[in-house]
Amino acid sequence: DLIGDIHGHADELVALLVQLGYREEGGTFRHPDFPRRVAVFVGDFLDRGPKILETVRLVRAMLEAGTALSVLGNHEWNAFAYHLEDPAEPGSHLRPHDPNDRNGLKNLKQHERTLNQIPADELANHLTFFRKLPIRLDLGEIRVVHACWDDEAFAVIDAALLLHGGCTDAFLVDAWKKGTPLFAAIDIVLKGKEMDLPEGACFVDKDGHRRCAARVRWFESPEGHNASTYTLPLFQDIKRHAALPVPEVVRATARPYPPDAPPVFFGHYWLDDESPTSLGPNVVCLDYSVAKGGFLCAYRWGSNQADSARGSAPLIDEGRFVSLAARKSR
Repeated sequence: DLIGDIHGHADELVALLVQLGYREEGGTFRHPDFPRRVAVFVGDFLDRGPKILETVRLVRAMLEAGTALSVLGNHEWNAFAYHLEDPAEPGSHLRPHDPNDRNGLKNLKQHERTLNQIPADELANHLTFFRKLPIRLDLGEIRVVHACWDDEAFAVIDAALLLHGGCTDAFLVDAWKKGTPLFAAIDIVLKGKEMDLPEGACFVDKDGHRRCAARVRWFESPEGHNASTYTLPLFQDIKRHAALPVPEVVRATARPYPPDAPPVFFGHYWLDDESPTSLGPNVVCLDYSVAKGGFLCAYRWGSNQADSARGSAPLIDEGRFVSLAARKSR
């Protein structure tokens, strides 16, 4: 049962797990068909929501009990750097959060609810635990990553993890050096590929920040797309630029997801469709903006789908999506 970005919405998570057939037992949630059936999270447990502590405790209990698996999300990744001092600049951190600095203030606001809801010592303990989460899961029949499946990026990250013995402080310091192959690889996998927007096409994102780059449909070839249709999601603000081509650098570096590869599930993209649907025959985003009044989304994978995938039927069965609307009152 693959579950999208939660962002501190513990009530919705509990309700969704129950809807999927999970029950609380011995301090954790498990499915009656465990170990044949487990939950698989795409990351992003922290920030934004009203019950971040409860979310983290629930997810961690499932991970420790083996009733769930998870990949690392970019909000956990950002938190690692937020709390780790930069050895090159004593007194500062890898992810700056000086409220007097524009970028630092943005980082502080993004992480503020987590800081307010989780005691510092407990948060440090949870972040240490989350450092053990993998960048991606290849489960044979399916694949899971937070934002983008990219084998070249994985190779760079794997080599660095091997060099540093895991997600150590030294690994984090190297990974947060802007302009390096490792920094770029982490950005691709955890935050998705982006393209610079045409002049005059900057937009204000969901958090009120002005952006002049947009996330792209990395799983598709840019051929046949323009500067508007290749974004994910489609930003209304740049529809007027529909006739402009996708930048050449984006075309040259595109690595579309192979149509014969196992289905890949991810989150991250804040989709705002009224109901969940696949983005392609073997491509599924599970982030439907629960933290912005959307819904928490899951997909129930069954091993029989792997058998049917060898035929002409679509890999993804649209009837296997399960969703639960965000609670309106807090």
